[in-house]
Amino acid sequence: MAEAFVGTWNMKESEKFDEYMKALGVGFATRKVGNLTKPTTIISMDGDRVTVKTQSTIKNTELTFKLGEEFDETTADDRKVKSIVTLEDGKLVHVQKWDGKETSLVREVNGNNLTLTLTMGDVVCTRRYEKAE
Repeated sequence: MAEAFVGTWNMKESEKFDEYMKALGVGFATRKVGNLTKPTTIISMDGDRVTVKTQSTIKNTELTFKLGEEFDETTADDRKVKSIVTLEDGKLVHVQKWDGKETSLVREVNGNNLTLTLTMGDVVCTRRYEKAE
């Protein structure tokens, strides 16, 4: 089922990303830069391992994990978190926990479109991506 996420995804629109970064505790300067980026996400699979690469003009990140297994992650804004990614109802659900806080990153594919919903408390950010040819 995770195969549906495999591909190269280019960001087309982003709503409330500044509010989301603020809720995470990201500083003003980093938020300003973050709001300017239009990242490309490349998702691949090798057996039961999933790799998610995010590339932008500012910063590149790469995560490799097995679904359902907790792992240590350093986020793009340098938070050290415990993460777990699961497949729930056809959605890739990524939960990060640190310092008693929690955020979720939910990816959902619909045809050639991928929607990433970022939730921190009552702040919900939506980022829409389109599959590259």
